[in-house]
Amino acid sequence: MQSIPVDTNRLGALLCVVAPEPKLVSRETGELKTDRDGVTVWTVGVSVRQQGTRRASVIEIAVSGEPSGISEGVRVTVAGLVAFTWEQNGRHGTSFRADSITLAAADAGGPLVSALRGKDKAGDA
Repeated sequence: MQSIPVDTNRLGALLCVVAPEPKLVSRETGELKTDRDGVTVWTVGVSVRQQGTRRASVIEIAVSGEPSGISEGVRVTVAGLVAFTWEQNGRHGTSFRADSITLAAADAGGPLVSALRGKDKAGDA
């Protein structure tokens, strides 16, 4: 499988829309996916948008080890993002993997959604 590097500098704000979850190998057994070093692989749903456009997509990004401090509604920084195309049993798609997903400096104070809700309640919006 060929990896295709993704230039995250060309993307606008990256927002976590699905909190990190351990990736399953099998739903029936509950077995968790691990990387070559035996570290559990986690999946994070991230909203991405190419700068200068209004169209956004949600992609699931796999990362080794639990991303710390990431929850729904926070801005994130993704390092070492690569895309993989795949085909299996007549189905095909694109998967994403990253070296790390961390809390963006701009959101170190807490979730963006909570901040916006707080402004609405205070009448500032």
